[in-house]
Amino acid sequence: MYAVFLSGGKQYRVKKNQVIQIEKLNDPTGSIVEFKNVLMVSNKDKTEIGCPFLNGTKVEACIENHGRSKKIKVIKFNRRKHYKKQQGHRQHFTSVKIININHIEK
Repeated sequence: MYAVFLSGGKQYRVKKNQVIQIEKLNDPTGSIVEFKNVLMVSNKDKTEIGCPFLNGTKVEACIENHGRSKKIKVIKFNRRKHYKKQQGHRQHFTSVKIININHIEK
């Protein structure tokens, strides 16, 4: 069984006991988070798609840690114009472990 949910403007496909990195959440480490914006749930034989979300369906996850991803370099350069700009960026993330996918079948 897997589910697709929406968090931080991105969609994530998850299974039970999977660890994923999502956009930073402001909850403390060890707390339980519920994602109620579930777009799709699929079993082996049945798939349900929301319009846009499934009512009564939620994904429960436990926050494992917070961190920052690897640095990316942003370089802007115009040749023969004496223009060069370098900038670095490290995106904040929250690592969560999916505990359960609660789905009420219709």
